[in-house]
Amino acid sequence: MSIEDAVGTEREDEFTVEGMLLTDVGGLLASGVLSTPGMIGMMERNCALLAQEHLPEGSATVGFEVSIKHVGGAGEGAECVAWARLDEVVEGRKLRFAVEVREGDRVLGVGIHERRKIEFNVAA
Repeated sequence: MSIEDAVGTEREDEFTVEGMLLTDVGGLLASGVLSTPGMIGMMERNCALLAQEHLPEGSATVGFEVSIKHVGGAGEGAECVAWARLDEVVEGRKLRFAVEVREGDRVLGVGIHERRKIEFNVAA
């Protein structure tokens, strides 16, 4: 299966809001919440894993664009899900994903993420 054949494929990845995903906005909040960069990182990771499932050995992807809205908060310890769907492959190397992060039925973040396919030498 080529990456073009994977258009429409979806993937979910569960995660807990903790550690480096947290911010207290420089001490302004009494407790940590899911940071925007942390949320985007989980979206990117999920897209990278989805793409990797459909790439040949010696290929990977790197992110190059995000268009994300952080529309809801989640506190420390919240159980969340990052969701992604591969919506488009352009020229066999530019991958566009629809992305979302939810806590239960509540949407925390939504948008589009784009990644580029790269080739690298596999060590012998």
